Amino acid sequence: MDDGALFARAQMGLSLGFHIIFAVIGIAMPVLMVAAEILWRRTGDPDYERLAKVWAKGTAVFFAVGAVSGTVLSFELGLLFPGFMKLAGAIIGIPFSLEGFAFFTEAIFLGVYLYGWDRVKPWMHIASGVVVAVSGLASAVFVTLVNAWMNAPRGFRLVDGQLVDIDPLMAMTTPFALHEITHMAVAAYMSTAIGAAAIHAWGLLRDPRSALHRKAFGICLALAIPFTLVQPALGHFAGQQVAKWQPMKLAAMERLMETQAGAPLNLGPVKVPGALSFLATNDFDGVVKGLEEFPEKDWPHEMVRWGWLVMVGIGTALAGWAALGLLGRLRKRPPGRWYLLATLAAGPTGFIAVEAGWIVTEVGRQPWTVYGVLRTNDAATPMPNLWIPLVVFSVVYLLLSVVVTATIVRHVRETVPSP
Repeated sequence: MDDGALFARAQMGLSLGFHIIFAVIGIAMPVLMVAAEILWRRTGDPDYERLAKVWAKGTAVFFAVGAVSGTVLSFELGLLFPGFMKLAGAIIGIPFSLEGFAFFTEAIFLGVYLYGWDRVKPWMHIASGVVVAVSGLASAVFVTLVNAWMNAPRGFRLVDGQLVDIDPLMAMTTPFALHEITHMAVAAYMSTAIGAAAIHAWGLLRDPRSALHRKAFGICLALAIPFTLVQPALGHFAGQQVAKWQPMKLAAMERLMETQAGAPLNLGPVKVPGALSFLATNDFDGVVKGLEEFPEKDWPHEMVRWGWLVMVGIGTALAGWAALGLLGRLRKRPPGRWYLLATLAAGPTGFIAVEAGWIVTEVGRQPWTVYGVLRTNDAATPMPNLWIPLVVFSVVYLLLSVVVTATIVRHVRETVPSP
C-alpha cells in the first residue's frame, strides 16, 4: 500500500474512531432519558425528573460533538477516497440520504425535548424523546448498511472496472447487513448503559444512601444486562458470516496459518480445541481456511488479531458481570460494594470493545475498500503530503476531546456531589 493511501486510511480511521464514541452514546442515551421521564410521569418521584434532565443535557453534549465529527467524516470520504465515491456513489447515495433525514429528525426533536419541558404536553414531550431515540438508531442503521455493503457488495455487475445494472435496493440486502447492524446497535446500548452505570456506581460508593443514584443505577442495569448477555450470541452469528464471506479476515483474526479441520480458538495463552471451527461452521470438526490460502501481500495487518482478542476478552468479561447483575436482581438484592467497584472498572471497557470491533471490521477488510471490487490504493486520493491534514486533525480532535471531557466531568460532578 502506497504512502498516500496509508495516510488517507490513518486520517479516516482517526476520524471514525473519534466519532464512533459519540455515535454510540447518541444511540443509547435517549433511551435512558426517556425511561427516566416515563418513570417520573408515572410516579411523580422528583429523582426521576432530575435524572431525565441530567441525562438529556449529556445527550445534547454528545449529539453536538457527534454531529460535527460526523460532518467531517462525510467530507473526508469524498476528499480522501474519491475513487470510492466515483465507483459506488450511485449505490450508497440512498442509505446516506436516509441517514441525513434521520439525523435532521433527531436534531429537531432533540430541540423539542430539551426546550419543551414546560411548553408541550407531557405525552408530546415523551413522544419527542422517543423520536430522538428511534432516529438516532435509524442513523446508525443506514450508515452501518453502507459499511456492510462495502464488506459484501451486491446489487450490480462489474464491467471494465465500472458498476453497471445498479440496483440500490438489492445492494441494501447485503448479507453483512443483519449481523453488522444488530451487533453494532447492541454494542451501543450495552456500552453506553454500562458507562452510565459506572458513573452512578461511583455516586453510590460515595453516598450509599443516595436514592437518586440507586434509581439511576437500576435503570442503567435494566438496559445493560439483556444487551450484554445477548451480545455473545450475535458475535457467534457474525463469526459465521465472516467465515462465509471473508475467510481471510477470520484467518487473520485468529492468525490461523494453515487450513485445518477442528481448528482451535486461540485466546492468547488458552486454546480451545475445535472452537474456531464451531464458530465458523457450527461443527467442531468443520474446515477453516488459513492464511496460506491467500496471497501474503493481501494479508490484513496483525492489529486485526489484537483487536479481536480485546473485543472478545471484554465481551466475555462483561457477560460475566451482567450475569452476576441479573442474579442479584432476581434475588432482589441491592448491589454490594464489590459489584459497584466492578461496575466502576467496567465503565470504559464497552467503548474500548467498540473501537476494537471496528478495527477488526475495517482493517480486516484490507487491502479492499469494496471487498473484491475496489482496492484501497485505487480508491484513495493521489494528493501528496497527506500527513499534514493528519497532524492537524489529530491536534483538533485532541483539543476537542479535552473540552468534551472537561464538560462531562463538570456535569458528572454536579450530578455526584461530595457526600
